[in-house]
Amino acid sequence: MAAVETFTERSLEPAVSGFLHSPASESGEALVLTHGAGGNAQMALLVALAEAFAGAGFRVLRANLPFRQLRSFGPPRASDAARDRAGLKNAVSAMKKLGARRIFLGGQSYGGRQASMLSAEEKVAEALLLLSYPLHAPSRPDQPRTQHLPGLTIPVLFVQGTRDPFGSIEEMEAARKLIPARTRLFPVEGAGHDLGFKRNRRPDDFARRVLAAWEEFLG
Repeated sequence: MAAVETFTERSLEPAVSGFLHSPASESGEALVLTHGAGGNAQMALLVALAEAFAGAGFRVLRANLPFRQLRSFGPPRASDAARDRAGLKNAVSAMKKLGARRIFLGGQSYGGRQASMLSAEEKVAEALLLLSYPLHAPSRPDQPRTQHLPGLTIPVLFVQGTRDPFGSIEEMEAARKLIPARTRLFPVEGAGHDLGFKRNRRPDDFARRVLAAWEEFLG
């Protein structure tokens, strides 16, 4: 079973803060996971995924984005986005310091969008795991957030609920065609934006299925 400890790296600005899962037998691979606009690194969704990936030999960092380090509740402001991306870049750097040979980056909703925007700006990770990607606001399907997608050059696995109001399966299929790199969409039947983790309900096989899809996707 993986050991879990609080993690802080304050030599970087913005600082890196969260929870580190260190497997008993390491593969040399690491995954940085972060949260959505209303969450934090202790979300049940991130904990479940971190446990599953650590069980497969990944060192996993559940990271609090810089905006959440400053404010314990409430959504990010528009002015927070660039700093949040810098925080993700620093989280990847922290994993490199720990000796990871291959680092993957992912997140749920807002966190995943910032991870994808960072990766479109520069290659900081080997692949992306994007959970409940917020393709558009629920009331604004005519305003998709796809401008940066053509800049992605690394593999991307999307995990999307079939009832997610931030992006239907059909809309996600169209959006991923904008990405010149290899992509795959893993639909979660009947799930909304929370991917079945509403009110801390934890679907038993979700993390295992995502891990299997990830390993098959990357070969």
